[in-house]
Amino acid sequence: MLINPLFHDRKEAGQVLARELKSQLIYPNPLVLALPRGGVPVAFEIAQALPADLDIFLVRKIGVPGHEELAMGAIASGGTRVHQSLIAQLGISSSVIEQVTTREQREIERGEWLYRAGHSGLPIKGRIVILVDDGLATGASMLAAARAVRAQQPKRIIVAVPVASREACEEFRQHVDEVVCVHTPEPFFAVGV
Repeated sequence: MLINPLFHDRKEAGQVLARELKSQLIYPNPLVLALPRGGVPVAFEIAQALPADLDIFLVRKIGVPGHEELAMGAIASGGTRVHQSLIAQLGISSSVIEQVTTREQREIERGEWLYRAGHSGLPIKGRIVILVDDGLATGASMLAAARAVRAQQPKRIIVAVPVASREACEEFRQHVDEVVCVHTPEPFFAVGV
């Protein structure tokens, strides 16, 4: 149960984010890429409202062993990896990182098979891509997605989330062409409760 939620649910968050994007977006035929699972209902609302093509982009958090919700990094489709400074702070060994990364890579491969059933995703090259999740906490997953998408030569990358920390939004401005964050509450504790 959400306490004092900014949005009733992810559908409403997507509708609010879609209105924000519609007021700013001047590019035709964007491609909305949802980061499963939380980003899918948000992205669906955006794709319906713009209108835009919709697809998924698989990313897996590389969680700290014993505290899996705490990201020490992330891996995206195509093998793009990012690591957080948390690894050095916690003294996590490279063998542990590889073990967790291998497990998460298998989950991406399984997800590709489940979601796509042998079909490739929509083409990214030369398109305006809107990467959508339900929020940014550490940003590791979104950063992995942004780097993997950048490697496929889009025309432009926009990160769109309904909620994030102000720091995460500012950080992403260095990695993508545009960032749309509807709410940046202070203090920021989590994407959802």
